[in-house]
Amino acid sequence: MNEPTVRDGVVSVVLVNYKGADDTITCLRAFDEVDWPRERLELIVVDNDSQDGSAERIRAAVPHAKVVESGGNLGFAGGCNTGVAHATGQWVGFINNDARPGPGWITAAVEAMSADPSIGAVASKVLDWEGKLVDYVDGSLTWYGMGYKREAEWPDSPEYDVPKDVLFGTGAAMFVPTALYREIGGFDERFFMFYEDVDLGWRLNLLGYRVRYVPGSVAYHKHHVTMKKFGNYRESYLLERNALLSMYKNLDDESLARALPAAMALAVRRSVARTGTDATMLDLQRSPGGDDVGTVEIEKMALTGPLAIDYFVEQLPSLAESRRELQARRRRSDRELFPLFRHAIEPAYAIESYLTAHSDLVEAFGIDEHFVSRQRVLVVTGEPLLERMAGPAIRAWEIAHALAPVAEVRLLSTAGVKVESPEFDVVHAHGRELRKQTDWADVIVFQGFLLEGAPWLKESSKILVADVYDPMHLEQLEQAKDLGPSGRDRSIRETTRVLNEQLARADFVLCASEKQRDFWLGQMAGQGRVNAAVYDEDESLDSLIAVVPFGIADENPVQRRHAIKGTVPGIGPDDKVILWGGGVYNWFDPLTLVRAVDRLRRRRPEVRLYFLGLKHPNPGVPDMRIAWELQQLSDELGLTGKHIFFNEGWVPYGERADYLLDADLGVSTHFHHVETAFSFRTRILDYLWAELPIVATSGDTFGGLITEHGLGAAVPPEDVEALESALETYLFDDAAIAEARENVKSFAESYRWAEVLRPLVDFCRFPRRAADLHYDLGEPETVARGFERRGGLRADLALARDYLRAGGIGEVARRAGGRVRRAISPSS
Repeated sequence: MNEPTVRDGVVSVVLVNYKGADDTITCLRAFDEVDWPRERLELIVVDNDSQDGSAERIRAAVPHAKVVESGGNLGFAGGCNTGVAHATGQWVGFINNDARPGPGWITAAVEAMSADPSIGAVASKVLDWEGKLVDYVDGSLTWYGMGYKREAEWPDSPEYDVPKDVLFGTGAAMFVPTALYREIGGFDERFFMFYEDVDLGWRLNLLGYRVRYVPGSVAYHKHHVTMKKFGNYRESYLLERNALLSMYKNLDDESLARALPAAMALAVRRSVARTGTDATMLDLQRSPGGDDVGTVEIEKMALTGPLAIDYFVEQLPSLAESRRELQARRRRSDRELFPLFRHAIEPAYAIESYLTAHSDLVEAFGIDEHFVSRQRVLVVTGEPLLERMAGPAIRAWEIAHALAPVAEVRLLSTAGVKVESPEFDVVHAHGRELRKQTDWADVIVFQGFLLEGAPWLKESSKILVADVYDPMHLEQLEQAKDLGPSGRDRSIRETTRVLNEQLARADFVLCASEKQRDFWLGQMAGQGRVNAAVYDEDESLDSLIAVVPFGIADENPVQRRHAIKGTVPGIGPDDKVILWGGGVYNWFDPLTLVRAVDRLRRRRPEVRLYFLGLKHPNPGVPDMRIAWELQQLSDELGLTGKHIFFNEGWVPYGERADYLLDADLGVSTHFHHVETAFSFRTRILDYLWAELPIVATSGDTFGGLITEHGLGAAVPPEDVEALESALETYLFDDAAIAEARENVKSFAESYRWAEVLRPLVDFCRFPRRAADLHYDLGEPETVARGFERRGGLRADLALARDYLRAGGIGEVARRAGGRVRRAISPSS
C-alpha cells in the first residue's frame, strides 16, 4: 500500500494484538487519561489473526481506534510494521497491549524529539503494573548479542529519573519519528518477536542517531503475558536465534570476527548446560557403547541453541545483504557504542559448566579486551617530540594529555621522540610501523602531512580529525619566497593540495578562531563538503568544524630559577625585559621592533629585548631570511649584547616559565598580509599564561582581542613610533601595567587547555563519521591507486627530490615521500 500522508504534530500509537483483546482494550481506554490532545492522537491496533473475535471486540469497545487485520500472525515486528504502514502521525509510539500509558507518556517523548533532531528514538521508563518495580530504565547488551534489562524487578528509584543515551529502548513503550522509522526499515520481521527492539535501537545508534531514555515518558507493563501462552523453550529459541541475527547485522567486521564464533559455541553450551544434557553421549572415548540405539530423548530446551544456529544459517543470504547495506551507512564505531552495552561481559546463567565455557571463550577470543576497551585515539604530529618543542608538537602533546582521561591515547611523531609521559604512550613511527599504529587506532587526530605518508587512511574506516589551526598554504606565500619562483609556486600548490585532501577526508576539523572557521568553511564549501547531508544533520555545521585555539597550561607557571634577569650577560635584575616568545619567521616583522627599541633605549636605557628562539627545533625547518636580517640590523645599530639579546637555541617546554616570568612585556610584530589575517599567534598564549601585558601588531585574531579586552596595545604594522609609545607605556606606566595584567589574568581563563580542547574531547568520547562520507569497512584500496590520481609514483618521487633540494617545507614532504615508498614496497 502507499504510505499515508503524514500529519504534523500527530502521534500514531501502534498496538499488536494476538488473542489478548481484554488487555488491548484496557490499554486503549487508558489513553483517555493521557495528557495529549485527542485530535492529535491516532490509535492503531494490528490484530495478528487471533481468530477469536478479538478484532470485532476491540472495534466495539474502542470505536475511535483503527483496527487493522493482518491476515496472519506476523509477530510483534511484522505487526508493528503493518501498523506504521497505516500511520499518519509525525511520530509513532509503540506500546505492548499488556501495558498502559502514564499521563505524560506522549508529551515527554514528543518534547524530547522536537527539541533535538539527533534523537532517533525515545525509550520510555517502564514500571510494573503497580508502578513500584522497574521493568525498563536502561538496556544492556552482552557480547553474544543478548539484550537484557539488568534493573528489571528492582524497586523504582530517583536515580532512574535522569535522562541518558541508551543502546535501545523496550518495544513495550517507545517512540520513533515516523519518517525515520520507515527510512531505516522499521523492525526486522525475521525476528518475529524478541530483540527486534534491541536491533532497532542498535541500528539507529550506529547510523548516528541517539536513543534517548526519557524518564518523564512513563508506561506500566504486566510483563510477558503473551509468552505464557507458549512453552519456555520457544521463548529461549527466539532469544537465541535473534541474538545471532542482531549481532551479525550490527557488529563491525573486527567485532564480529571475535564474537560470532564464540557466541555460537556459547549458545550450544547454554542449551546443554540448562538441561543437564549429556554432551559426551557421542564421544567414543568418554561414552563407549550403546551403538545399536539410534535415537535419544532430550528436552526441547536442549535444542534451542543448535536450532537457533540453523535458523541463522538459513537466513544468511538475506542477512548478508542487510549487513552490507547497514554497514555502508555506519556513522558510529563499535568502540563508541560499547559503553552503551553497559555490561557486555555478563554471562547471564549461574551454571558451573556454562560459566566455565563463558570464561574460556572470553579469554580465547579476546572478548573482554575488545568489548570493554575505551576509544583508541592516535594523535599524530610531524614535529619531533623533544624537550625543546615547537608549537605543533606542544599542541599535539596537550591534546594527548586532555584525551588521556577519556580514551586510550598514543602520541606519535613521524620526526623523532625523546620524551615520555605517564599518561599515554609516546611513539616514533614511519613506514611499516606507521601502518601498524594507524591500524590500532579508532580515531586519528593529526596535523600536517600524515595523509601523504599514510595514504591508506583516505579510504579507510578510521575517524579522522584534521587539525588545521595553522593555514600552511598561507604561510608558504611568505616562507617559500626563499625557494625561488618555481620552488615557491610548487610549495604553495602542493601544500594547498595536501590541505584540500585533508579537508575532503576529515570527519571533524579543528581550527584556531572564528575568523579561521569562516576561512576553512569557504575552502570546504569549494570542495563540496558543505552539502545537504552535513547541513541537515547540523545546521550550524559545528559537528563538522569547531574552533579549538591554542591553549595555555591548566596550572599556573612557577619560576624555579631566573633564566634572563641577572643570568644573561648584559641583562641586570632590575632591567625592563621585552620578550619575543618564539621563533623568527619570514611573516614576522622583528625589524620594526628593533628600530622601536633603538629609539626607546635612548630615553630608557634599562630596556632589554630578548628573542627566545632563532633556530626551530625541527631540523627540517630551514633558517629564515628574516632571522638573518634581524641580527644584521641589531649589529648595525650597535644593540646586540647591550639592548638586544638572542637565544640561539630553543627553550625546553618544561623550562619556559623561567623565561616568561623574567619578562615585563610580551611582544609580537608582523607584516600586513593575508597570512596575518588568518593567523593565531601561539606565542601570545604564553604571555597570557604568565600574565604579561602584550604589545602586538594589529590585523590578526589577537590584535582585536588585545584591544577589546584591554590586554595591552595593538599597533599598526611597521609603525615604529606607535610601537615605541606602546612599549614605553606597558614597561613604565604602573597603572596601565596593573590594569593590563588584571585583564590578562581574567581573559586567560578561557584559554586553558582543558577549556579550549573541550570540543575535541567531546567528539572523541563519541566520534562520528561525517554525514557525507562513506563508511567503508572493506579493505582499503591500494596505495598505488592514490598515486595514480596525482600523476603516478614517478611524479611524486620527482617532487620529493625537488623539495629536498629546495629545503623548507620540502624536508617534511621528502620524509613523507620516503615513508610512502616504504609503505608500498613488497617487503611491507
